[in-house]
Amino acid sequence: SKFTEPPVLDMQQVVEDSTTRTPLIFVLSPGVDPTSSLIQLSESSGMAQRFYSLSLGQGQAPIATRMIKQGVREGNWVFLANCHLSLSWMPQLDKLVEQLQVEDPHPEFRLWLSSSPHPDFPISILQTGIKMTTEPPKGLKANMKRLYNLITEPQFQRCTKQDKYRKLLFSLCFFHSVLLERRKFLMLGWNIAYEFNDSDFEVSESILSIYLDEYEETPWEALKYLIAGISYGGHVTDDWDRRLLMTYVSDLFQDQVLSVPFYKVSSVPTYYVPKDGPLSSYKEYVSMLPNVDPPEAFGQHPNADIQSQIQETRMLFNTLLSLQPQISAASGGESREDKVLDLAANIFKQIPENIDYDNTAKILSVDPSPLNVVLLQEIQRYNALMEEICRSLTDLEKGIQGLVVMTVELENIFQCIFDGNVPPSWLRAYPSLKPLAAWTRDLVQRVEQFEKWALTAHPPTIFWMSGFTFPTGFLTAVLQTSARMNSVSVDSLSWEFSVMTVDDSNITGPPKDGVYIKGLFLQGAGWEKKNSILVEANPMQLVCLMPTIHFKPVENKKKVAKGMYMAPCYYYPNRAGGMGRPSFVVAVELKAGEKSPDHWVKRGTALLMSLDY
Repeated sequence: SKFTEPPVLDMQQVVEDSTTRTPLIFVLSPGVDPTSSLIQLSESSGMAQRFYSLSLGQGQAPIATRMIKQGVREGNWVFLANCHLSLSWMPQLDKLVEQLQVEDPHPEFRLWLSSSPHPDFPISILQTGIKMTTEPPKGLKANMKRLYNLITEPQFQRCTKQDKYRKLLFSLCFFHSVLLERRKFLMLGWNIAYEFNDSDFEVSESILSIYLDEYEETPWEALKYLIAGISYGGHVTDDWDRRLLMTYVSDLFQDQVLSVPFYKVSSVPTYYVPKDGPLSSYKEYVSMLPNVDPPEAFGQHPNADIQSQIQETRMLFNTLLSLQPQISAASGGESREDKVLDLAANIFKQIPENIDYDNTAKILSVDPSPLNVVLLQEIQRYNALMEEICRSLTDLEKGIQGLVVMTVELENIFQCIFDGNVPPSWLRAYPSLKPLAAWTRDLVQRVEQFEKWALTAHPPTIFWMSGFTFPTGFLTAVLQTSARMNSVSVDSLSWEFSVMTVDDSNITGPPKDGVYIKGLFLQGAGWEKKNSILVEANPMQLVCLMPTIHFKPVENKKKVAKGMYMAPCYYYPNRAGGMGRPSFVVAVELKAGEKSPDHWVKRGTALLMSLDY
């Protein structure tokens, strides 16, 4: 255990090792705030009266300068928090630290700094200072252990309704730990990785204690709203992440937590609310939890572990690739330049011809329906993309041969093609995480769909929605078509979904209303075609191809039916989106099957339009 469990940071030792000239730097890690432990240290060192702290940000620079100068004279402890929020002032701080080396500060003066890792943080401060970091604890057990260590005995005793408070405090600790640890599942955990921290927990713990004291009946709705909606929810900017947060809080804050003995907080029997007892008994229970959390403890599937490990491995290899020497002498084998020329020529061969825009526009001018407008817009975008690819490949070839100067952009394209990645300038048309070879094949298929549509001047029977650069525009056009056909307002329409149980070969014509959509992938669950319901995925089945879905516009739709799971549909596996556009396209209703919809919320179940391979 000496080698596997991170040691507790001994701040007293750090102070003894430091001098007045060495800044003490906390390198911040998610979910950890050193302020409270630093205040405790100042009290135990007899410096509480002379401890000055300031959180940096806009307009705080003059105050910070004044504090440091005063501290040097009077022998104060000065703590400047969040240096990464005031990077423009860092060069001045650098000069102040330099001055400390030459002048003679008061022997009791200490300068404490905290900052998130940032490339613009002055290196000279790092070289003169003592650096500390508290690694965020890994796993539910370590997180809960840390939270229970934050709670003092008087704090644990202050609430008058002890029987309720102790159990719900355990729920809160478990809730906080689950939220932090879910991040290890990457995109299956949260769409956006949030920095939940100790102050969220401390505020929620105070709310819990006050509200239990004030009310005879347990105010569940108020507690859930204040804890999940405000304390933790204040960080959350994505609607689907908010739904997940509310799902967890509803499980952990309800009557059964108090009434059912050993209430299970997850589907793994090991995790339950222990029986009432003193603070030490809760700490003891936490220390007996497993060191490695099974994914089911979070409501996740074992596949989610595999998925996140694959992504972590990819990140590792991408980092290794980026560290490769850029210039390598060709010894025996073909040089980098020859290899890139070969690859570029190969891509050039695969890029299809431009689609005839003018001719298509002439044919479709007879019928200016919304879908035809979408087709013309897509043709324009794909033609522009293919022209951009051909231009940059031609320039790259000339650059390698020495006929034109290699610009920074061409250098980037050269490096991307060598590493098998898609150059950023090609990704402007639509986002994708595919490697270069798969991306090129995918582009050919996309152009084929629109070429066929343009030639026949008839929309396809089954649309491959993933082939559109702007699928939301396409879906709006379908709604507009339906609104015109049925003479209703487009604002009153929403979607109804039915997943087909027959094969595509049996679908002979388009539906009366709406469209058939194929090519969506289901992540975080499996699909049973016979009953059209969500089921558990098979081991190692990370995604499964969904059957064709009928998207049907309906007027004034009622609320979501019971037993239906709203599955968000994303453009690609990066659910947060990037490159200035959101990844979320539409929410699709799927039958939840034997499990409750909440089960699939925790699984992170969603539809993807394209994969990353």
